Amino acid sequence: MPRPVWSGAISFGLVTIPIKVLPATENHSISFHQFHLEDMGRVRTRKICELEDREVPTAEIGKGYEVNKDTIVAIDDAELDDMPLPTAKAIEIVAFVPAESIDPVRISDGYYLQGDGQVSAKPYTLLRKALARNSKVAVAKFAWHGRERLGLLRVRDDVIVLHAMKWDDEVRSPETLTPKPVDITDEEIEKATLLIDSMTVDDITGQEWATDRYTAALEEVIHAKADGKKPPRAAEEEPTGKVVDLMAALEQSVQKAQESRGEGAHATVHEMKPKRTAKKAAAKKTTPKKAPMRKSAAKKRGA
Repeated sequence: MPRPVWSGAISFGLVTIPIKVLPATENHSISFHQFHLEDMGRVRTRKICELEDREVPTAEIGKGYEVNKDTIVAIDDAELDDMPLPTAKAIEIVAFVPAESIDPVRISDGYYLQGDGQVSAKPYTLLRKALARNSKVAVAKFAWHGRERLGLLRVRDDVIVLHAMKWDDEVRSPETLTPKPVDITDEEIEKATLLIDSMTVDDITGQEWATDRYTAALEEVIHAKADGKKPPRAAEEEPTGKVVDLMAALEQSVQKAQESRGEGAHATVHEMKPKRTAKKAAAKKTTPKKAPMRKSAAKKRGA
């Protein structure tokens, strides 16, 4: 488990829950260094003092705000920690809302909240169970990294999770991005709806496609070049931007999705036979008499 990135408390009305904040995700991206192309010498970032024209170690570097060209106000970490805000040392819950009322575009990084000490066990469990029973999420405010933030608390596998969220004025309006009006038929909408149904899964966890193919491909390129081999190249794709038959594309997409789910090699969107319910299937198995043979089946057997 990673090291805590912050410690404080959850303020829940008059209830205080001591907690530690731990990252809920990890980054598996491949990192690169900068090199001089002519001799492959490492290019490093150095922090130089403009007045003394020398490199400054981290211990001598502080924070400051430039009021104007000639005035800089220095701010140290102790002053930031002692900010006159109730959220400076606490995650203050301000409201509870239905989970579906939160626009996902506002949600940012996720953190696990771990109870800090035995004194936190009961209030932590109380808040967790109350959130789970009401199917609601808590909206909170907290101060990290030099600013006050909006947060969302929810339950995941018996642990309270904190998500940082954007403020209202940080979410851009998408109204200018809406395409111009076009004609869409009911049949096209029905086909698209059927495609959605054909591609619907209960959970994304463990799905075959839920893997980072880019990182795996990049590793192949790096290993090939390290071994002095020619790196693999992507297959050439047909140029995009051409006009396609939307109905035909939907039809083929539905058939491909159904085939991938084992619904037959020749599945189409024209016939959607309802599945028998478990109740009917069970009744058929327990029927003592054999069902009457269909005429078409009798003819085939007679033949």
